[in-house]
Amino acid sequence: METDPRREAPATARNRDPILAVLRDVLPVSGHVLEIASGTGEHAVHFAAALPDLVWQPTDPDARARASIAAWVQQAGLANIEPPLELDAASGAWPVDAAQAVVCINMVHISPWAATEGLMAGAARVLESGYPLVLYGPYRRDGITLEPSNAAFDEDLKRRNSEWGLRSVETVRACALDNGLAFDRLVEMPANNLMLVFRKR
Repeated sequence: METDPRREAPATARNRDPILAVLRDVLPVSGHVLEIASGTGEHAVHFAAALPDLVWQPTDPDARARASIAAWVQQAGLANIEPPLELDAASGAWPVDAAQAVVCINMVHISPWAATEGLMAGAARVLESGYPLVLYGPYRRDGITLEPSNAAFDEDLKRRNSEWGLRSVETVRACALDNGLAFDRLVEMPANNLMLVFRKR
């Protein structure tokens, strides 16, 4: 019996519609959206189905993740979602030259800082002036005590990998600015998460 390669992330069903509500507000009406670190692929098919005038391009550096994405894409049968590409955010060479938006969900805290630096540099390469980079996940904020659930999550991440952990909004903003990406907005999300929106200057 053939094993279904589709993976499921329990948090996706909880966060996909709040994320989609923000995406409707900040993404362009049409064009190509490059998703970095697409994971299971569940977000990609959900957003592509809800935003039919945008072409969604999922990516992931992990072969098993890409297999899951491909299976979700095949099942969805949508005309506006592409097969997944191999892409390492930290790499200086991406397989996509241009996009009208870059979206990255739950990667910044579960990767070395070099991945965020690469994300900012890569987004600056592929975006034209005014187009958005959209991030989602848990973050620290200067002057605000970290929520107990996020503090425990941060400790767990660092136990798993010393290069992982919740980043501060201010540090991420500085990295974006260094790469020519201007801060647009911060949106409070359920379960102590945030969405950060930047735009290519």
